[in-house]
Amino acid sequence: MLPELPPLPALTRAEGELVDAYLAVLDQLGRINPARAEHTYGGLRAAQALITRATELRDALALMHQRGESVVHAPTLARAMRVLDGERRAARVTVPPPTGP
Repeated sequence: MLPELPPLPALTRAEGELVDAYLAVLDQLGRINPARAEHTYGGLRAAQALITRATELRDALALMHQRGESVVHAPTLARAMRVLDGERRAARVTVPPPTGP
């Protein structure tokens, strides 16, 4: 049985879209990361998808701005990203530690 995840914090719809879009961008960047990739085709497909995900991220931020949501509540959004496995997803973007001597 899977452990119960903590609930997501209360977010506006635009904040939820921002978090989702940001994590989707991270996922694509993780797939493109040449330090972790195995094949060029997967990286190519991820790079193509990145354009769409980046547009969604831009649109979420634009919507927040248009609605007067000018302050980013970083601790709340960070908590939401942790619940959505953001730390693991962000780790795929980094360069892995060296292996061997």
